[in-house]
Amino acid sequence: MPHFREVGDRLLERFNGAFKVMGGNDGKTLIPVGHNIKPPDKQDLIYSAESPDFCLPNRKTGSLGTKGRVCNSTAMDVSGCDLLCCGRGYREETAVFEENCLCRFHWCCVVQCKKCSVRKELSLCL
Repeated sequence: MPHFREVGDRLLERFNGAFKVMGGNDGKTLIPVGHNIKPPDKQDLIYSAESPDFCLPNRKTGSLGTKGRVCNSTAMDVSGCDLLCCGRGYREETAVFEENCLCRFHWCCVVQCKKCSVRKELSLCL
């Protein structure tokens, strides 16, 4: 059995190479939309409808968009601000959160914690 990462890499490669199809007149075949595209085989990923634009709010799809969403300003993957913010940019903000800290276990069976204020730098999509 291949490693999980290898399977994920193969799926991503196929996803990035997926192409749009429409149903043939016979109701059994799938025809690629576009010129000079080979018919799909069992290994290809295909789709029949375009995905909605998740960058903007859309009540019909239930998408809230990405404005105000926390992103990672140093990541180059899907959590990164460049991709997640749909090219609109992001702003840096310092936020203070209250978190459990200095937790202690008391016999038996209670955990008691204090509350600590923690400052965090956040990147938020514009």
